[in-house]
Amino acid sequence: MTSLLHKPFSSFFLHLFVLLHMFYFSPFFAFADHTSSATPIFGTTASAAKYKVAGGKITEAEALLKWKASLDSQSQSLLSSWVGINPCINWIGIDCDNSGSVTNLTLQSFGLRGTLYDFNFSSFPNLLILDLRQNSLSGTIPSQIGNLSKIIELNLRDNELTGSIPSEIGFLKSLSLLSLRENKLSGFIPQEICLLETLNQLDLSINVLSGRIPNSIGNLRNLSLLYLFRNQLSGPIPSSIGNLRNLSKLFLWRNKLSGFIPQEIGLLESLNQLTLSSNILTGGIPSTIGNLRNLSLLFLWGNKLSGSIPQEIMFLESLNQLDLSYNILTGEIPKFTGNLKDLSVLFLGGNKLSGSIPQEIGLLKSLNKLDLSNNVLTGGIPYSIGNLTSLSLLYLHRNQLSSSIPQEIGLLQSLNELHLSGNILTGEIPNSIGNLRNLSILNLLDNKLSGFIPQEIELLESLNELDLSSNIFTGEIPNSIGNLRNLSILYLESNKLSGPIPLSIWNMTMLTTLALGQNNLSGYVPSEIGQLKSLEKLSFVKNKLHGPLPLEMNNLTHLKSLSLSDNEFTGYLPQEVCHGGVLENLTAANNYFSGSIPKSLKNCTSLHRLRFDRNQLTGNISEDFGIYPHLDYVDLSYNNFYGKLSLKWGDYRNITSLKISNNNVSGEIPAELGKATQLQLIDLTSNHLEGTIPKELGGLKLLYSLTLSNNRLSGGIPSDIKMLSSLKILDLASNSLSGSIPKQLGECSNLLLLNLSDNKFTNSIPQEIGFLRSLQDLDLSCNFLVQEIPWQLGQLQMLETLNVSHNMLSGLIPRSFKNLLSLTVVDISSNKLQGPIPDIKAFHNASFEALRDNMGICGNASGLKPCNLPKSSRTVKRKSNKLVILIVLPLLGSLLLVIVVIGALFILRQRARKRKAEPENEQDRNIFTILGHDGKKLYENIVEATEEFNSNYCIGEGGYGTVYKAVMPTEQVVAVKKLHRSQAEKLSDFKAFEKEVCVLANIRHRNIVKMYGFCSHAKHSFLVYEFIERGSLRKIITSEEQAIEFDWMKRLNVVKGMAGALSYLHHSCSPPIIHRDITSNNVLLDLEYEAHVSDFGTARMLMPDSSNWTSFAGTFGYTAPELAYTMKVTEKCDVYSFGVVTMEVMMGRHPGDLVSTLSSQATSSSSSMPPISQQTLLKDVLDQRISLPKKRAAEGVVHIMKIALACLHPNPQSRPTMGRISSELATNWPPLPKEFYTTSLEDIFSHTCS
Repeated sequence: MTSLLHKPFSSFFLHLFVLLHMFYFSPFFAFADHTSSATPIFGTTASAAKYKVAGGKITEAEALLKWKASLDSQSQSLLSSWVGINPCINWIGIDCDNSGSVTNLTLQSFGLRGTLYDFNFSSFPNLLILDLRQNSLSGTIPSQIGNLSKIIELNLRDNELTGSIPSEIGFLKSLSLLSLRENKLSGFIPQEICLLETLNQLDLSINVLSGRIPNSIGNLRNLSLLYLFRNQLSGPIPSSIGNLRNLSKLFLWRNKLSGFIPQEIGLLESLNQLTLSSNILTGGIPSTIGNLRNLSLLFLWGNKLSGSIPQEIMFLESLNQLDLSYNILTGEIPKFTGNLKDLSVLFLGGNKLSGSIPQEIGLLKSLNKLDLSNNVLTGGIPYSIGNLTSLSLLYLHRNQLSSSIPQEIGLLQSLNELHLSGNILTGEIPNSIGNLRNLSILNLLDNKLSGFIPQEIELLESLNELDLSSNIFTGEIPNSIGNLRNLSILYLESNKLSGPIPLSIWNMTMLTTLALGQNNLSGYVPSEIGQLKSLEKLSFVKNKLHGPLPLEMNNLTHLKSLSLSDNEFTGYLPQEVCHGGVLENLTAANNYFSGSIPKSLKNCTSLHRLRFDRNQLTGNISEDFGIYPHLDYVDLSYNNFYGKLSLKWGDYRNITSLKISNNNVSGEIPAELGKATQLQLIDLTSNHLEGTIPKELGGLKLLYSLTLSNNRLSGGIPSDIKMLSSLKILDLASNSLSGSIPKQLGECSNLLLLNLSDNKFTNSIPQEIGFLRSLQDLDLSCNFLVQEIPWQLGQLQMLETLNVSHNMLSGLIPRSFKNLLSLTVVDISSNKLQGPIPDIKAFHNASFEALRDNMGICGNASGLKPCNLPKSSRTVKRKSNKLVILIVLPLLGSLLLVIVVIGALFILRQRARKRKAEPENEQDRNIFTILGHDGKKLYENIVEATEEFNSNYCIGEGGYGTVYKAVMPTEQVVAVKKLHRSQAEKLSDFKAFEKEVCVLANIRHRNIVKMYGFCSHAKHSFLVYEFIERGSLRKIITSEEQAIEFDWMKRLNVVKGMAGALSYLHHSCSPPIIHRDITSNNVLLDLEYEAHVSDFGTARMLMPDSSNWTSFAGTFGYTAPELAYTMKVTEKCDVYSFGVVTMEVMMGRHPGDLVSTLSSQATSSSSSMPPISQQTLLKDVLDQRISLPKKRAAEGVVHIMKIALACLHPNPQSRPTMGRISSELATNWPPLPKEFYTTSLEDIFSHTCS
């Protein structure tokens, strides 16, 4: 085309065109034609035909050249042969018929860029084939494409076409092949496509088509190939599909198809390949599937198919590949699978298949890949597995397989991958494992395998990955392991291996990952480690290794993660540890390292995580560190660093935790630290910092912990402190801070701990401190505070520790302190307080040292005088002696009368018992126990406030009763659970019941709904609780509007709160309290989205002696599986329920079937890549109603999902305790090992809380 732009040629072409035109219509031409044909000039058929053809040539050429001109310049150059007026002569990609008309336009893989808008389809009346596949054509498909009336093949696949498929496609009645695959087409499949009755192949796959598959698809009776996979098609598979009797390939996978697989599928007797995978199909696999005798490939994985595997599959004797994985199939693996002699692939993983693996599996001699993972299979691995000598892949991980690994496993000499992780396999690794010379991956993670690592493992010279972690292997690492020269990944973590690291391991120069952590390894790290120059991850954490690290570690320039923590290393850290510039994670905590930090760290911009805490390192902190744009976590605590905090710490824009406590750092806190806006924790405790607290720290909106204690800070607390809305811990103790305590502290509403002790604060305690309703620890001791204690402090009902000692406080202790029922430790010593102490447990149990040196406090506590009686009482006492005489004499005279009366009463009582056999009268049943209140009056108030428990005040229904909202005369709002009559009638032992209520009512935890007490009356029996504003967690999750407000950080905090509550019940109560019914309905959220566990004692009170399942009604979907057979309720039952609720919070719905699918895998980890890891990303499992978590929230979600899976372990003993979980959640989230968007469920399984 570019040559036409040159003027001489363009002029020539124009003249040529004019001459031809004149010649064609000249009388001479007419005469010549006439003389040759001997027929009239304008009446000949030949003449007319020739006119049309000639005219067609020009029209087609013009159309092609016009379309060429619309393409980009590079595309035009690729079509440089398109010049002249006859496309049939040397025009690339074009074929013509004998009449000179274009019949075939094929430009496959030319790299053309442009659109079809300027392609004049009506100019090609004889076009049979249009093949423009594998180019970069964009825009929509023009409706004029319907003018290609004779076309038989239309192939536009692998372009960038958008928009909908034009309905005019239905005019192409001769079409045999239609391929629009791999574009960006959207909208519905037009019904008109179903008019193309000659169609043999239809491929609309890999687009974004939506809507249903047209029911009229059954009209395409000549269809042999139907590809609609990888779209967004929804609705059921139409039953008319059964009309396509010539169909050999039907691919509908990865859509959103739902409903049942139609029975009519069995009519497709010519079908050779059927894939319906990755949809939302439900119901069972139809029995008619057995009619498809020619079927060689059947893929139904990734749906929600249920029921058992149909017997009729046994008739599919041509079947070569069968994949039913990741559905909800139940029952046993059918023995008839042994009939499928041609089967090379059998994938049944990720279902709920149970029972043992049938011995008949050994009949599948052609089997090449077998995946039975992620089920609930039990029993041993069958010996017949040794018959599968063609097997290259064997996945049996995450089941409940037990017994030992059979020796016959060694017969599988073609095996390439063996995954047995996450089972209960015992015994030793069989020696025959050495026969698997082709094995590249061996994963035995998380079993109960024991004994020594066999020497024969050295024979596996093709091995690339070896994971023996989380077993009970003992002895030394065999020296022969060094023969595995091709090994790139070696995990031996979490065993009981001992002895030194064998020297031979350093011969494995291909290693990229070496994880030997959490064993009992001892000795030195040898210098030969420098030979492992490909290492990217090296972990020695939690062993007994000692001595200095060899200089040769500086050769490991590809290291991304180096974990040395919790050993006994001495000497220097490797100076060139970041010489390669790729180091991300360096942890060396809890050792005896000395000297300066590695010099290569100063420019190590790749760092994400750095832990040097609890060593003996030294150096100038302002000079030895550089700028780390990706640094997220740094802990330099408990070392000997000195110097000043550098201004450049403010440039660490991603840092979330900064810990430099217990060093010798001096100077001021730089104001620039306020620029590190991602900071959540600052700990600079026990240094030599001076100056004031910079007000710029008020800009750290995410900061939840600020500890600056034991320094030399002066000045006041900046009023900007109120801007730290996330602050939970503020510790400024042991400084020289002065002035008044700012009232703005009252705006830090999330504070749990406030420690301002040992400073020089003056004036009074601001009453605004009383607004900190979440406060648990308050220490204002050792200051110069004066005046009275503000009564507002009595509103701190979550307060557990209060220390205002060594001040100059005066006056009475506020009466409002009687409400501090959570208070356990108090110290008011060395003040000028007077009057009675509050009548609460904390003051009664306080030591004399905690109350001494005041101006005359009194009351019932150690070392205190009782408070004086009123004057009227003293007068009565003086007169008492006289009264004694007046009382004694009549008593002696009445003695005889009393004896008579007693006898009469005895007789009357005996008669009354006969008349009424009830154990107690109505008066006896009127029991009131409302702590701190007049129970009888409160009973009347509650009945009045609820209008005799009118349904208008009902806010919920539970298994034990109905819950009402009651507003008391004092305007206090409480929740009242009115027990069902059936439950109230169970209260046979009122004393035991009352004692139980008193125990539970004294439980105080910020995440547990307070129980105020109970009322038991012949008419109504009810429990009185704290009212929580937002209601149940389930209510929040099931409400679309409220769920959107319920963001990830709120959800993470809710899980933390639940864990804290259950940890308290299990570990801080004596005896421990088992909740028994943890559900999303029994977790309430307040206005700040703080979790409060409710109903924690109802089951215990109503059934104090029950410890078995038969006497306890839990909630289906939340109860631990062992209750079905042990009938024993333990703390681990609560742990399981906690795991279910946690997943519900993360997923935005009850996890349902996912729980049972994953429960046997909860604590598993594998380096394998089963189908679920390839198909299911974590982001697809989470609640889709809110945007995906980012940064810290993403880390928290991943960490909490790992913990949740650990809680779902089928073995109760393998579940973590709530104490362990609560501790895990109290620490910072570990950083993500990979991008959140790419994190799969497989990654989540890799390391769960155990």
